[in-house]
Amino acid sequence: MIGFIVAGLVIGALARLIKPGKQNLSLLVTLLLGLAGSVIGGVIASLLGTGNIFELNVLGFVVAVIAAVLLVGTAEGLASRRNSVR
Repeated sequence: MIGFIVAGLVIGALARLIKPGKQNLSLLVTLLLGLAGSVIGGVIASLLGTGNIFELNVLGFVVAVIAAVLLVGTAEGLASRRNSVR
């Protein structure tokens, strides 16, 4: 479980580094988005037959980072829209 949390944090941090611009997201949000991205990556890799959902493999890691980048972009858009409504 701790490895899953660390992997989520690493994936979330990589996603924030890849996504251009400044994101106003906390460390907790980064962790949660990284965890969500890693679950998505694990599910897709598992569906493609590269291993179990909880196994660390290259395809799952790449898909997890891509999913996390998309999630960071979505969270950033929602946060900016919420701040502009106020």
